[in-house]
This record gives sequence, structure tokens and C-alpha cells, in this order.
Amino acid sequence: MALRLADGTAWSDTLARAVAAAPEAFGPEVDGVTTLHNLVSGQWQAVGTPSAVRTPVDNTVLVNLPRLDADTARAAVAHAATAHRDWAATPLAERKARVGEALDALTAHRDLLAMLLVWEIGKPWRLACADVDRALDGVRWYVEEIDRMLAGGREALPGPVSNIASWNYPMSVLVHAELVQLLAGNAVIAKTPSQGGAVCLTVAHALMRRAGLPATLLSGSGEELSEVLVRAPEIGAVAFVGGRSNGGKVAAALLDTDKRHFIEQEGLNAWGVWNFSQWDLLAAHLKKGFEYGKQRCTAYPRFVVQRDLVDEFLDMYLPVVRSVRFGHPLAVDETWQAGDPLPELDFGPLISGAKADELRRKVDEAVRGGAVPLHRGKLDGAPFLDGQDTSAYVAPAVLLAPPGRSRLMHAEPFGPVDTIVVVDTTDELLAAMNASNGALVASLACDDEELAGKLAVDLQAFKVGINKPRSRGDREEPFGGRGASWKGAFVGGDLLVQAVTQGGDGRLYGNFPDYSSYPAT
Repeated sequence: MALRLADGTAWSDTLARAVAAAPEAFGPEVDGVTTLHNLVSGQWQAVGTPSAVRTPVDNTVLVNLPRLDADTARAAVAHAATAHRDWAATPLAERKARVGEALDALTAHRDLLAMLLVWEIGKPWRLACADVDRALDGVRWYVEEIDRMLAGGREALPGPVSNIASWNYPMSVLVHAELVQLLAGNAVIAKTPSQGGAVCLTVAHALMRRAGLPATLLSGSGEELSEVLVRAPEIGAVAFVGGRSNGGKVAAALLDTDKRHFIEQEGLNAWGVWNFSQWDLLAAHLKKGFEYGKQRCTAYPRFVVQRDLVDEFLDMYLPVVRSVRFGHPLAVDETWQAGDPLPELDFGPLISGAKADELRRKVDEAVRGGAVPLHRGKLDGAPFLDGQDTSAYVAPAVLLAPPGRSRLMHAEPFGPVDTIVVVDTTDELLAAMNASNGALVASLACDDEELAGKLAVDLQAFKVGINKPRSRGDREEPFGGRGASWKGAFVGGDLLVQAVTQGGDGRLYGNFPDYSSYPAT
């Protein structure tokens, strides 16, 4: 049966809703394509050189994103610094009221923001809704807790917070962080991710701006704007979420400054399996782990398995991989009617065809080097529209024993590709799990939880789960990384507010050039 787009979900319908919600943030169509505005110097402006943004869902053009040059960005930062001084002097009660007003407006447009994420970054509907809800629910918790967190004389930083985040969680990572930074008394600057989320962020920031929040949203190449958004003297702190290559450049640019920073980078998060028998429990965790095609910093793409358990592990694991559902997030059959649920998928496309090609090359490289392909899924049979571009879609793959020289051995694939390493001793288990010089999370599957606790001490991960996965966490839960996966202050709960304020007693938790300090996790 041929599939079609669910009624009312076409991009033209979605974009029309976005323009109606925030007309000030959109320019006229040029050659049939709407161009976004940048939120700079306190207002939406038609500045920058337009560049087409395509959706990974079917590779069609969504909008034009105008990229700013360094001089325009520098003026925007200077204006944000002036707004920061006024906002830092605004009483906390008023700051809470304005953030609350923004939250109410964002909540009223929740479904629109989620549908924008479906089209812009390819998230299935359920996961897109979760991204928006997690942001809004999390910030409401901070509104209730902020008085306590600022007690003891904590106050805003000397200048605005510059936010440079990846495309995968525009709401629950980027907007969430900005709203908390605003609560704490800081003006905020956000760089629109080049690969996805621009329209969602544009609508969100229009609603934030209407509530009187001093927010700046600008777009441009990281290479051209980094000097401004990282090193400008007006910047009070730099928040970065992304890969190690770009994160390393940001960290290097900050070496001769004393700017507050929190730089989250990837690590190869691993599950270790040792003396374990609770396979049904593990299967449920691993199926959920494929959500959004493992395009997240806390995904687990590596399994380190005791040799005596490999057969039982594979008996459990391979059916899980084969049950993963992926395809066009909005493709439905002819029986679908308005009000019916949208497709229940584990993931849609990767963020781009280029990323999909890169991941396929990594798999082929590993196999040529000696890895054993235990499973390589196909796009055939997945729910797609007739004739649609499927270049950004990658089926799950599983490789046994990736060679040491392959890129999949030591680096996070950021896609639905898992690798399995077989070990004979606990020393080998720990070494294989620590292959990437630091990680954000790790987990051990072990019937003997006391033994697992002892092994966990030697894992180079910020959070370690025993018979369960770990994640960024919400509300009071801290988040950070060990080794090369994190630089600067840790965040989450009280730590996020401490990271974007000054004053009070004690030094910050985090990884710094002269010390590392870790909270209980």
C-alpha cells in the first residue's frame, strides 16, 4: 500500500503555522523560499547572506538561513552586553515572571515546536514532543528552585552567556540552558546550529523576546563567528555542546582567558557485560537505546562482553536490533485519519546525507579491516513515500571486533551502528570500556552489584549505571564528563546555576587546567 504524508503535517502547513506564530521573525519569500531573520541588537533583522537549509527527512529545502559576518556578530555581542547589565540588575521576582511568561507561550505552541523538529532534524513525533516537554518541564522546576540556588550572594556573571550547541536537542539542551541562564540574571546569546533546528529556535526565541527576555539568536559559520562568540571581551561565559574537534578549538581559544566555560564533547559510552543473566531486563534498555538513531551524547554504541556470555548476549541482542523501526517520520497509509497517532518509530533519518555517507564509509572501513558484520540492515521495507530522497537514512548495523585502527574503535559513530568487543578478564573489560579517553556515561550489566560497584570506580565516565543506562538527567541531577569528554564547569541542577553565576563559597565542580572535582552522581 502506498504511503502518504499525514494530513496537516506538510512542511508548507507547518511553516505557515510558524510564520503566523512569530511573523516578526520571518522575511518574505525569495524564489519561493522563506528567509529567516536574525535576532540581534534587540530586534529581528533581515541581515546576513541567505543559505538554503534542507531537511534530512526528504532533502527538500525548508528555508533560507541568513549567515552573519563577524562584524555584525560583534555588534550584536556588544548590544547583548549592555542588555546584560540591565537584566542583571532586574529583581529576581521580575525575572521569574518573565521567564514564566515565556514558558506559558512556549507551552501554547508546543505541538508546533515539536512538528518543526520533526521536519528540521528528523525526530519521530514522540521524541520531538519529548524534547520540547523536557525543556519546559525542566525550566519550570528551576523557576521554583532559583531563590534557593541564588541564596548566599550568588549573582550574574560579568557578561552574557554565549551558547554554541549542536543540532540534536534544540529545545531540551539549548533553550533549556538559555532560560536557566536568564533566570540567574544573565543575558544570553545563541548561535543557530547550521545543520538543523533553525525554525524551531526562531519561533522559540520570538516568544522569549516578546516576554521581555534579553536573548540574541544569530546564525553563521562557526569558523567565522567563533572568535566573536568565544573570545569577545564582553562574553561572560561560553557554553559548548558538540564534538571533540570543534570543542577542542573552543577550549584552545579560551586558554589565555579566565572566562567561565562548560564544554561538553563526545565520548565512546560503553556497556560492559560480565557475569550477567538478566537478559530480558537488558533487552528493554537496549531497544530504547536506539531512539533517535543514537544521535545523542549519552547513547551507548559499544558493548564489551565477557567471552563466556557472547552467545547468550547475541541471542538477546540481535532480535532487538532487528526489531528497530525507522523511516519517514510522517508517512502513513490510506487508512490514517486526522486524530490518529503519528508513526511510532525509533528513529528517522540521520541529520544529513553527508553524515549518512560518512557513517556508511566507517562501517565499510571497519569490515575491510577485519570487523565481523553480525547485522547490516536494509532500507528495503522501511516506511517511505514513493520517490522520496532517502540519502540521509541508515539502517542499524552491528560489528564484532572492530580493528584497532578503525575510526569506530575509539570514536562515537553518532548513528545506529554498534560495535562489540569480546574480553576474557575484568582488566580487559575496563580497558575496552575506557577506549576513548573519557566518556559522559557508562553502564555495567552484572548480577553481582557489589562487584559491579568495584569495577565502576575504574571507569572513566562521569555517570555509571549498574544494570541500567545513565543519561544527562533532569532537574537536580548533575551532568559532566571525565577525561577529554568535558572541559570546564559541570552543569545540571544546582551546578548549572553555579556555573553561570559568581559569588558564594567553594570552587566549582568540573575539569579545569589546574584541578578536577567531581560531585556525587
